Amino acid sequence: MSKPIKVLFVTTSHDTLGETTEKTGLWLDELAAPYFIFKEAGAHIVIASPKGGPVPIDPKSESIISVTRNSKRFRNDIEAMNHLSRSLPLRDIREENFDVLFVAGGHGAMWDLAANPLLKQLLDNFLTKGKPVGAVCHGVAALLPLQDASGQPWVKGKQVTAFSNSEEESAGMTKLLPFLLETQLTSLGAAYSKGTNYTKYVATEGNLVTGQNPASAEEAAKMTLGLIRPTYSTIKK
Repeated sequence: MSKPIKVLFVTTSHDTLGETTEKTGLWLDELAAPYFIFKEAGAHIVIASPKGGPVPIDPKSESIISVTRNSKRFRNDIEAMNHLSRSLPLRDIREENFDVLFVAGGHGAMWDLAANPLLKQLLDNFLTKGKPVGAVCHGVAALLPLQDASGQPWVKGKQVTAFSNSEEESAGMTKLLPFLLETQLTSLGAAYSKGTNYTKYVATEGNLVTGQNPASAEEAAKMTLGLIRPTYSTIKK
């Protein structure tokens, strides 16, 4: 019997949109859907965030329009909610203790995951060692500060996706954010691609899997799991 996969989920700790009082944070389904994919594969799961402690949830992600089966299930799962209310601070996390890293999104990530030195070091270590890394929606912002051995942006020439400019515009967010993720990735030379707004779209590059939006979270998690358990993709769809 194979030993359990050790999965590290990273989420935002940031709970407001810029200078406004409007609440933001984690987009719950971007954690919930992947959480259950890995949980049902027998994984040992840890959730970490920049500050540790309770993870803020974007209230819009639990609105009648946006709430999903997985996010409702997560809310009703005592163990899952304990993870979310007691996230570990990134300073206490060591790459060697985990097999997989998955970065969840939500607009909060644009403030505290996009230029986080602790997360940067974790990602450097995971990617260099060939360990699977998944990121979805605004969680892809965590890749921005990475550099290759020559000092070039790590994403340069890499196949990636993330929440698109057209989706930000549709959500009325373009003037509230510190930057637009699609624009930033493209400016760094990434081979950015996207699908239709709010529909499932996933890009892969070696041991990296990125998902465009909340609708892509489950598929991104399945593909990330498939990197460490190749038989998974033939067993579960």
